[in-house]
Amino acid sequence: MSMRRVLLFIPLVICIVLGFLFVKGLSLNPTELPSAKIGKPFPAFSLATIRNANEVLTEASLTGAVRLVNVWATWCPTCKQEHSFLNKLAQTEGVEIIGINYKDQRSKASQWLKRYRDPYIFNLYDEQGSLGLDLGVYGAPETYIVDAQAIIRYRHVGEVNARVWVDIKAKMQALGWSPKKS
Repeated sequence: MSMRRVLLFIPLVICIVLGFLFVKGLSLNPTELPSAKIGKPFPAFSLATIRNANEVLTEASLTGAVRLVNVWATWCPTCKQEHSFLNKLAQTEGVEIIGINYKDQRSKASQWLKRYRDPYIFNLYDEQGSLGLDLGVYGAPETYIVDAQAIIRYRHVGEVNARVWVDIKAKMQALGWSPKKS
C-alpha cells in the first residue's frame, strides 16, 4: 500500500471510531454516573445538623435501616423541584431520608425547611462540601441508597420524581425495605 493510500485511510478509521463512540454515548444514562463508592461503607464524617449546630453526628447515625441520603442545597433549582416529592415519600411511603445540605448557608437552609417542610429524619450541614467531596458528589441533587449497615448500594444524580422512584423503590425493596402500611 502506498503512503498516499495510508494517509487517505486514516481519516476514515478516525471517523468510524468517533461514530462508534457517539452511538455508544447516546445509549448511556447521565443520571447513572459510575461511583467508586457503590458497595463501600458511607464515608466517615463528623458534622453538625441544620437544626442544631451543637448536635454532631457521624456515619454511625446512618445504620439500622435502608434509607435514602439526599444531597441538596437552597441554591439548587432542581432541589426545589424534587422537594415536594421527597415530602410525599416521607409522609405516604414511610421513607427515611437523611439530608446533606451541601455548600450552603445554615440560615437559608433552615428557612427553606420551614417554608417547604422538612422530609428529613435529620439534615447534616456540609458547609465546606467535605462530605460531598468524599462521596464524589458532582452537584446537587444527588441521592444515595444506603443499607442497614450504611453501605452505599445505589446513586442517582438529578431529581427524584415519580418516574425515578419506581426504580429506586425496587432497589430499596431488594435490600429489605418495605413501604409503610397505611
